[in-house]
Amino acid sequence: QVQLVESGGGLVQAGGSLRLSCAASGRTSTFYTVGWFRQAPGKVREFVAAAISGIGGHTDYADSVKGRFTISRDNGKNMVYLQMNSLRPEDTGVYYCGARLGGSSAYSSTYAYWGQGTQVTVSS
Repeated sequence: QVQLVESGGGLVQAGGSLRLSCAASGRTSTFYTVGWFRQAPGKVREFVAAAISGIGGHTDYADSVKGRFTISRDNGKNMVYLQMNSLRPEDTGVYYCGARLGGSSAYSSTYAYWGQGTQVTVSS
């Protein structure tokens, strides 16, 4: 079992920045890919970024956030971060981190573990 807890959400103006944190506990290891997803009201949960399993530090991003968001991983602390810059109103939603064995996936159904989510609101 893996437990995930997100933090760092809040209200920010367009163009601002936030850093989200995902703390993992339980049977954590570098074999897990940790992904960030977001869900706006009335919409499906969508992929944002992933820190891919292994020690290579490989990452994956949705096209909509490339160049603005950066995902990073601290395996020693069992933490994954999402630095979000140049935020836009369309980035608003509940942000979730999820974990899955193996490589990156943009499909939320392939992630076995989820946190409770943290709200991000970007005002125009």
